[in-house]
Amino acid sequence: MRFQLIGVNHKTAPVEVRERLAIPESRLPEACKRLAEHADVAEGMIVSTCNRVEFLANMKNGSGDLRAFMRDYFDVDMGPFESHLYEFREDEAIRHVFRVAASLDSMIVGEPQILGQIKEAYATARAVGAVRMQLDQLLTRAFAVAKRVRTETAVGSSSVSVASVAVELAEKIFGNLKGKSVYLVGAGKMSELAARHLLAHGAESIFVANRTYDRAIGLAHKFNGQAIEFSRLYETCDRADIVITSTGSPNFIFKREHGEQFLSRRRNRPMFFIDIAVPRDVDPEMNKLDGVFVYDIDDLQQAVASHVADRKKEAEKAEAIVNGEVVKFNARLQTLDVVPTIVSLHDHLETIRQAEIDRVRGRLGTMSPDQEMAVEALTRGIINKIMHTPISTLKTAAREPESTTVVELVRRLFNLEEGESPEQGKEKRTAASKSGRDAGESN
Repeated sequence: MRFQLIGVNHKTAPVEVRERLAIPESRLPEACKRLAEHADVAEGMIVSTCNRVEFLANMKNGSGDLRAFMRDYFDVDMGPFESHLYEFREDEAIRHVFRVAASLDSMIVGEPQILGQIKEAYATARAVGAVRMQLDQLLTRAFAVAKRVRTETAVGSSSVSVASVAVELAEKIFGNLKGKSVYLVGAGKMSELAARHLLAHGAESIFVANRTYDRAIGLAHKFNGQAIEFSRLYETCDRADIVITSTGSPNFIFKREHGEQFLSRRRNRPMFFIDIAVPRDVDPEMNKLDGVFVYDIDDLQQAVASHVADRKKEAEKAEAIVNGEVVKFNARLQTLDVVPTIVSLHDHLETIRQAEIDRVRGRLGTMSPDQEMAVEALTRGIINKIMHTPISTLKTAAREPESTTVVELVRRLFNLEEGESPEQGKEKRTAASKSGRDAGESN
């Protein structure tokens, strides 16, 4: 195991640096292929999003450095990037991959998009053959860890943006948003985002009033809504259940008397005002009316902060899950390290068994089916008893620091060839079997 990860993210590098190292989606397959073909790299994968660019590799040896790949790929002097780079190896690389997949390293902890982005990066690298055995194990486990974090903690369940908090508050007021109408006063980006969230959660009709009527038409068109002349604001605003206001007015646009008029025309059906403007558009006095609910930007920010605090507690639980999973994954990988020796041992003894059967069969002649079964059962039983102790010892030693010594000892005891693949073992068995038959025929 020689995992190494190097990269930049929103915490370590400004957007100017991240965009310099970003790799467009269309070039990722070729970049992953080049990474996996680099002299120091056995397997490789690249994650490139708006918030992070990371290079993950299973290195051929401990002295390799992914900076060499970055220098070659981007054809740049890495000096100016050094202060922005982070690098993790072995356990820390595993932990980082698990944390990123579980959205514990995201700008908004718990946001779900990063897991999808990691899965896409994994699929891209796998499709070009850049991800194989150990990185495949690592990423597959990372997805399971992310699922476990979401299942066992509430780290991803609370809304944390102003827009999503607005939706949550609206749902508390109205029960659900199905069939509710939204009135945008002003055509700012944040009010547009809030409107999108409200529509996504069931709100239906949209009205837009803006001092520049053309902008109102443009925004209304995006939502298949209705643009309204700003001069008709007060006579039409009561049509909406939810009013999102974000204008540049230096004075209150909505005062207590407006609220009283709206409620009268709505027969006291409630209205929810989301005031994102600074200075505020809605007089706080209006919030004293029964049936009118006003939340300004500070109210919304406090709600966001409350959710973030909740997520922080949940994130601590998630970090504990990740730490436990790193230990489990390491144990699993260490077990994998002894698998080739176990396979070689099995192949070696199977070769001997087949050769001996063929040699005896040459002397005894054709055996009946019952005799064949008896010989098979007898010889396999002997082999299994011989293999039991070495295999148990290897599996136990895999979790210990001296595992390499034990593996070497078993290989010497049984004269196992280094790096023998299953195909090679099969060829060896075939040759030995043929040799056994020849020996039997000559006897």
